[in-house]
Amino acid sequence: MDDSKKLKGKDFVNIGVFTAIYFVVILIFAMLGFIPIFMPLMAVFDPLFGGIVFMLFLTKVKKPGMILIMSIILGILMWLTGMSFYALVVGTVTGLIAEFIYKSGDYKSSNKAVWTHAVFSIWVWANFLPLVLEPEKYWSTRQQFGQEYIDTLTALIPWWMCPILLVVCFAFGILGGLLGRAILKKHFVKAGIV
Repeated sequence: MDDSKKLKGKDFVNIGVFTAIYFVVILIFAMLGFIPIFMPLMAVFDPLFGGIVFMLFLTKVKKPGMILIMSIILGILMWLTGMSFYALVVGTVTGLIAEFIYKSGDYKSSNKAVWTHAVFSIWVWANFLPLVLEPEKYWSTRQQFGQEYIDTLTALIPWWMCPILLVVCFAFGILGGLLGRAILKKHFVKAGIV
């Protein structure tokens, strides 16, 4: 591999810093999940507001692997904080696809950056999979929320909501990318992204 395409210390620092900031944004909105109606809205809030941080991150991405590493770290963090391994699996796949999308624009296309964020955002959807695929296991570790919370959230996210939430994550990933691009226009210009 060309030395200029190898990840260096500065790249890993950028990955770490932006992953941490992105994770904090996600956690802030995750706190709203204690109110059942807000849990499915994570498919809206996370891609929309996470888009600002992610689009700023993309101004630092000029080498392959940075987006994928961020996706994997987020998946591991989700797993370690009590969600399932689904975010890691889905995030690895969508992170890889997002890598190819952004690279196809030579790391300079703002339109590709928006599509990159939309695909990247699908990892958020993976956090709903345990509620649909293995609800008994999911709720067995969350009895402290109480039966009323469990019943309400189960009613809000039946199995048929799963594909809808996937589309919502992708759609709000586009909107979050557009929002981030608009807010960070100066940063995009400075980074040579047009």
